[in-house]
Formats: sequence, C-alpha cells, structure tokens
Amino acid sequence: MNRKTAPPIKDAIEFNLELKPYQKFTLDNGVPVYTINAGAQEVIQVELVFYAGNWFEQQKSVAAATNYLLKNGTSIKTAFEINEEFEYYGAYCNRSCYNETAVITLSSLNKQVPAILPVVRDMITDSVFKEEELDIYKQNSKQRIRVNLQKCDFVANRLIDAYVYGDAHPYGKYTNPEDLDALNRNQLTDFFKQYYLNGQCVIFVSGKLPADIEQQLNKAFGDLTVKAFNNQLSTIIQSPAAEKKYRIQNDANGVQGAIRIARHFPNRHDPDFMKVMVLNTVFGGFFGSRLMSNIREDKGYTYGIHSYVQNHIHQTAWMISTEAGKDVCEAAIEEIYKEMKLLREELVDNEELLLVRNYLIGTILGDLDGPFQVMGRWKNLILNNLTGDYFYKSIETIKNIPAEELRELSKKYLNPEDFYEIVVI
Repeated sequence: MNRKTAPPIKDAIEFNLELKPYQKFTLDNGVPVYTINAGAQEVIQVELVFYAGNWFEQQKSVAAATNYLLKNGTSIKTAFEINEEFEYYGAYCNRSCYNETAVITLSSLNKQVPAILPVVRDMITDSVFKEEELDIYKQNSKQRIRVNLQKCDFVANRLIDAYVYGDAHPYGKYTNPEDLDALNRNQLTDFFKQYYLNGQCVIFVSGKLPADIEQQLNKAFGDLTVKAFNNQLSTIIQSPAAEKKYRIQNDANGVQGAIRIARHFPNRHDPDFMKVMVLNTVFGGFFGSRLMSNIREDKGYTYGIHSYVQNHIHQTAWMISTEAGKDVCEAAIEEIYKEMKLLREELVDNEELLLVRNYLIGTILGDLDGPFQVMGRWKNLILNNLTGDYFYKSIETIKNIPAEELRELSKKYLNPEDFYEIVVI
C-alpha cells in the first residue's frame, strides 16, 4: 500500500445495493414471523405489530392509552414489577401507537429471550388497565397537551392534518384534554380484547438469533387467539376543509410562526411515489435542498426548513414544514412558491441531480447498516403490502430518473393552488 496515494473516490450511485433477504416461518396459530439473522453482537430485537392504531378506535385516544398501559400491570404483577423484571434481565420494552398499527418492541441479549418472552406474553394477554394507572396516564397526558398547546409548531402540526384529511379521519383527528377525561377502563379493556387478544398480528425478529428462536416464539405466542396480519384496512372517506389558507394567533406575545403547507398525495403503490422521492429531495428533502439554500442560507428566515411525504399506508400528504420569525412568515411562503415555480419551469442541472442521487443512495447505505435497520426496511415494505422489488425499483429510479421527468412531476404536483397553507403564531 502506497500511503502517499489517496484511495479512489467513488460516487455512491456506483455501488450496487442489496437488501438482505428475510426468512419467514409461521406460528401454530398462523401468525407470520419475519427474521433477519445477522450482526456480531449477542442482541436481538422482537417487534410485535398489531392492527390496533387509532384507525380502529371509536373514542379518541383509546388506541394510544391501551397501547401505553400494556406495560402498567397484569392480574398478578404491578407496573413496577413488570418494569423491574425487564431491568433485571437488561432488556428494554417499548410501546408505540401509530395511525394504523400499534407496536411492542423488545430489545434484549439473546440469551435472556427465554426469560423475557413470557413477560411480553403476559402484557398482551393479561393486562388489566387498573383505574389508578389510567388516572395517572390521563393526568400526565393532559398536562403534556396543555404545555404543548402553547407551542406554535405543535398547534400547526395538529391543524394542518385536520385540514388536509378532515378532523374525523384517523390521519387528521387530534386529542384534546376533554377527550382524555372521557376515557374509561371499559373502553380500554374492550379495545384490548378486540385488537390485541383477538386481533391481527405479525412479528419481526432481527439480530443474532438463537438457533431455537422459532421454538421459543411458538412457545410464547403460538397458542394465542390472535390472527395473521392480512394487510387490509377498511376505507375511511377523507373530508378535507373547504378553505385552504389559515392564519391563527396562538400566542399574542409569540415572536415565531409555524408554517405548514401540504397537499394530498397518493400512497406508495402509485407509480409517481418513488419518483417524487427524488423530486422532494431536490425541493426540500435534505440540508442542501432548494428550500434550505434559499430560505435558510440566503434569506436567513429560518434555522431549518424541510419537505417530506408523510408515512401513511393509505392516501397521504406532501408537507413543507418550518418555523420562522413572525415578521417574515409571509415572505418565507412566497419563497417556497417561487422554488416550486422554478422546478416547474427549469430543468435541474446535472451537478445538482448527481448530488441528490448520491445523497439518497448514501442514505440507503446507512439505513442498511445492521440487522435492525435491514428489518426496518422490510417491515416498511411488508406493512405496505410491497415486495423486495419495490426496493430495487426505487434504487433504479434514484439512479436514472431524468431531469425532464422531474420537471413534469413538478408541473403535476407543485402547484400552489393545490396546497393547504397555515401559519400559527
């Protein structure tokens, strides 16, 4: 090796990316299990995904409250005892509730899995939702909402979704303190029985897996009354707001405004979706984007601005998000629309497009660094009813989409009249 000679530098788009394939087996009750066996560390992550998000609730916050309180007591263990057991084995158990799904994530040393899986089983079969635990949850949640309602960005995030989807749609509804007051134990136990005990489940396991992981999972979960995940959701009609521009004063003494601009957008099954991921990156999807260069670097209106497509299974939204001084909010919005106009009228030059291509491929390379990240990719595909072909088509699109097609997509999707617009000060 000649250390006086620098190693050759390669563009990220020159790499051929591969998504490590998963292995799949089925528990005795039909629940599918997807596994990635990789990594050097003796650790494992088990994710149980239920169709138990707010899509299925009749009363606001029931899904989130049920998911959170799974770890707060069974018929024989208190919340303290459950948490102490995880801590004793050096494991961590997290609960997360989303629009369509609710997830229980276990991270553990693989040698401790036989001792920990029964604790998780108890959580999803024997949670009792004690009144005192529910009262604490309601009190803490209301306090958190009251504090957050003083923040313009929090209010803007709630309202823009309500305007785009309708405030009764799962993607648009939001929780108020009175909704939490209305929660009761019977609602939680009914939701638990329908969507956990007798719901739909899929399991994702990654890390350095024990040789008998299939037997361990089957022993812990194979006799439960849950059903296999079928990737089917009932359709809920959107009822977007008729008006598209809003200016809201949330704090009379506020010095900053939260800007949210959004439009309806199709989901991942639309042929334009992966192409727009490239266009969005040019527009506002990374630190070197058009929006960041103009509104942060050149104008100095904000510390940061970005655009993204929301991660929903059904029809979704293309969102632009930033906070700026209240005296420059309108000027910032004007610049956002100017950047849309430039993309509609002019071709992205080859140098900028190469930068974006390398950034996107480099991001995917980072996302594939380790078994948990690889499984995260697969989980996203599987829950959206997609196959590995989608991953490779995305790579092909990133590497080859021409500037002319990006301009045509801009003409189709980046028209100011299609966007909902809100400023909260």
